Amino acid sequence: MGLSLRQRMGLELQRSLRHNEAQLHPLRTLFWECTLRCNMSCRHCGSDCKVQPTVKDMPAGDFLRVIDAISPHVDTHKVFVIFTGGEALLRPDLEEVGLELYRREYPWGLVTNGFLLDERRLESLLASGMHSITVSLDGFEEEHNWIRRHPQSFERASNAIRLLAQQRDILWDVVTCVNPRNYPRLKEFKEYLVSLGVRAWRLFSIFPMGRAAGNAELQFSDEQFRGLLDFIAECRNRSEVGGRRSDTLHVSYACEGFLGEYEQRVRDHFFHCRSGVDVASVRCDGAISGCTSVRSHMDQGNIYKDDFWDVWENRFRVMRDRSWAKKDQCASCKVWRYCEGSGLHLYDDNGELLTCHYNRIR
Repeated sequence: MGLSLRQRMGLELQRSLRHNEAQLHPLRTLFWECTLRCNMSCRHCGSDCKVQPTVKDMPAGDFLRVIDAISPHVDTHKVFVIFTGGEALLRPDLEEVGLELYRREYPWGLVTNGFLLDERRLESLLASGMHSITVSLDGFEEEHNWIRRHPQSFERASNAIRLLAQQRDILWDVVTCVNPRNYPRLKEFKEYLVSLGVRAWRLFSIFPMGRAAGNAELQFSDEQFRGLLDFIAECRNRSEVGGRRSDTLHVSYACEGFLGEYEQRVRDHFFHCRSGVDVASVRCDGAISGCTSVRSHMDQGNIYKDDFWDVWENRFRVMRDRSWAKKDQCASCKVWRYCEGSGLHLYDDNGELLTCHYNRIR
């Protein structure tokens, strides 16, 4: 099954909007890689984080100076700041930084493995103005603890989710890394999440980067990849009755990769790699880049020698003009105009595309 007429019309409109947005590049999301320390040793980690990394945590004041430098140029209410890592909750000063962002009228949130999110820490984060949080849970206990390499990880993450389910004034979701070990039990796992009170569930597949690059146990076959997309599409179909959502759990695939016939069937929007277009990041070492999943060879500057806003306004050409990616398998691809070389995080340090989602589902 190929693209429908309706999909092509939507993709043409999306293409026009994407090019216009690349020219305007309004900053909407700013990631702060606040630490590379982590209390896990996950098999699929793209950052290859360590318990004691060689790169030290960025001082909070250095990041806040970046915030103060961009504030005159943006509507602070429309720039969402996300703390990530490593494991962000290893930093004891997150609340301090969060409160400073709140005072400057920036919404903020964080991504966590949930291990350190107990009732006391959650109350502290909420009191500091936290707007959203994402918790990772990668299947049932055996599968989750295997990929996270920690015997208590599943229990602690599940407890964190139960705490969040009691909250009414915060946006939160669960993200799951789907792999051959947890794939067979996705339907059962969905019901488990519903029992925990989860309302939004994002799924993604592992791309061959970092620790996952040489681990065959983590890689999907093309058939399994398509099966994952079929599962998500089925969940979404069942949740929509008469144009209204009837299911308590909203399921979607992550933002990565153009998905051909599955476009808008497995997520709420058409594919668009937003890295460097309206998404930026400040890495732990001060590097300025698009999203934190993009490798360091695409860094555009560094806050310790460059002005962040000048970099945002005048660099990032490699992310906003994707004509350089029309080569090799992409050169003659019939859907290039909609995909433009897929997600930037799927390229290696030499600028070669590691995997093509569209080819996998064909």
